[in-house]
Amino acid sequence: MFRKVLVANRGEIAVRVMRACEELNVSTVAVYSEADKNGGHVRYADEAYNVGPARAADSYLDHEAVIEAARKADADAIHPGYGFLAENATFASKVEAEDGITWIGPSSESMEQLGEKTKARKVMQSADVPIVPGTTDPVESPEEVKEFGEEHGYPIAIKAEGGGGGRGMKVVQGPDEAEDQLTSAKREGEAYFDNDSVYLERYLESPRHIEVQIVADQHGNVRHLGERDCSLQRRHQKVIEEGPSPALSDDLRERIGEAARRGVQESDYVNAGTVEFLVEEGEFYFLEVNTRIQVEHTVTEEITGIDIVKWQLKVAAGEELAFSQDDVDIDGHAMEFRINAENAANDFSPAPGGKLAVYDPPGGPGVRMDDALRQGDKIVTDYDSMIAKLVVWGEDRDECIERSLRALREYEIEGVTTIVPFHRLMLTDERFVAGTHTTNYLDEELDKDRIVEAQEQWGSGASAAGEDEDVVEREFTVEVNGKRFEVNLEERGAMPIGGQKSGGPKRPADSGGSGGDSGGSSVEVEGDGEVVEAEMQGTILSVEVGEGDEVASGDVLCVLEAMKMENDIVASRGGTVSQIAISEGQSVDMGDVLVVLE
Repeated sequence: MFRKVLVANRGEIAVRVMRACEELNVSTVAVYSEADKNGGHVRYADEAYNVGPARAADSYLDHEAVIEAARKADADAIHPGYGFLAENATFASKVEAEDGITWIGPSSESMEQLGEKTKARKVMQSADVPIVPGTTDPVESPEEVKEFGEEHGYPIAIKAEGGGGGRGMKVVQGPDEAEDQLTSAKREGEAYFDNDSVYLERYLESPRHIEVQIVADQHGNVRHLGERDCSLQRRHQKVIEEGPSPALSDDLRERIGEAARRGVQESDYVNAGTVEFLVEEGEFYFLEVNTRIQVEHTVTEEITGIDIVKWQLKVAAGEELAFSQDDVDIDGHAMEFRINAENAANDFSPAPGGKLAVYDPPGGPGVRMDDALRQGDKIVTDYDSMIAKLVVWGEDRDECIERSLRALREYEIEGVTTIVPFHRLMLTDERFVAGTHTTNYLDEELDKDRIVEAQEQWGSGASAAGEDEDVVEREFTVEVNGKRFEVNLEERGAMPIGGQKSGGPKRPADSGGSGGDSGGSSVEVEGDGEVVEAEMQGTILSVEVGEGDEVASGDVLCVLEAMKMENDIVASRGGTVSQIAISEGQSVDMGDVLVVLE
């Protein structure tokens, strides 16, 4: 087994991996950006290293910075978690080339073969696994999209080769959308996965999303650990996952599990991974392989009793799987609830930040919490919106739902808006309780007024400005040659250094956000036109207008990326663009001036 593992990630998944390491008596190393210097994963690790500024491309996605941290720490393995570099074959190959450092995950060759979707489709075809009609080579032009639509019909899904979780996926409803959606999908693929290659699939409009967890060792053994149902999604991103699926017959369940094993064996895959399928009208189609641990791996752990992350470590260390396929028993039912800092009543828009004034998670029989934050922590908005994962087990689905409702009622979070009220609504929703929902239920069928009512009834808002301004935390951090050291000193109730109370400005007027130069509130607005401001912190992906352009109500002015989602900033009325205060690639904070309309 390894001596010391560097976890190349942040938040709850980093802590999850570190907990597995601790149980195996393995030391842990955290990496962190400037935005995460007080993060929970940094507190948990045995040691921690700064790898750069807040912008992910300059820190968590910086290959050399992460590997250099492993060298400094004398780590003998790197675990990537999920997201960031977890499915980056180039990074994996760099780690594999390092003397004395083991990559905990599938090989870079397997990532190339299965992580890129077009190659994975070819592998699955050769293993006789059904696939959705689509391309097995990347597409480059809108004309190819239109030709595919003429042959197979609309809608069409454009998907990023390295994508996952709905990121880098765009749906084309007709030929007039081909160019814009292709450009957007390629841009997201480049931004999130450092790969702008995309492919096409016929878009199934009312499927179930079923995925099979697999683990494979270096000795030729492949096991599947049952399926998870991830059909409750909004904008192609999962919200609640459960296992086993309430929608599968025993025969279909067995066929899907064996198809997943067959496809993985065809590719000589090693370590943990997930084979995803779409199920519609009793038929199933291969969707993609996620060559990493997934957010919802917890569901499978609860119903099988198998610690998947520990087996990732053991397999990477050369151990053989200690259980046969017949040993895998599914016991009871489990659900995972993503506790995101989002306002479900406002189209799941990310919360602009905040502080966990109260954080009291639930407990009791069958309740598991995967988190990294604690009461008093500030929410970091530079990456994703997840605060925690609530995982609940019951002897059957009915008990799981009842126990989940109890746990969500116990869950106390104040200081930031979350989707806990939405989860409570879903557990009383007729379609969800009956298990008949599909992937488009939230976006196309659920009455949005019910979400608003749930938020009003059970939600808590963000903390008021200036709250706790008389409390000053005097916990110091020292960095020597990029390595983090903690000085356990704290002082409360004192005046901050310099005499300025903590209720003062959050940042100087000329300071930037997580990267780039912020136009920010320091921008001098010319004239008396309507000012369009940023509603959340994020990065400008594109500016769609120029000064002097005439725009109509609803026209897109710019595209703002926040919490890994693209948000169109639109004009609320018609007018002339008199001033543009931002540029592509610039980071902005909530309230920063973007565009001025006359």
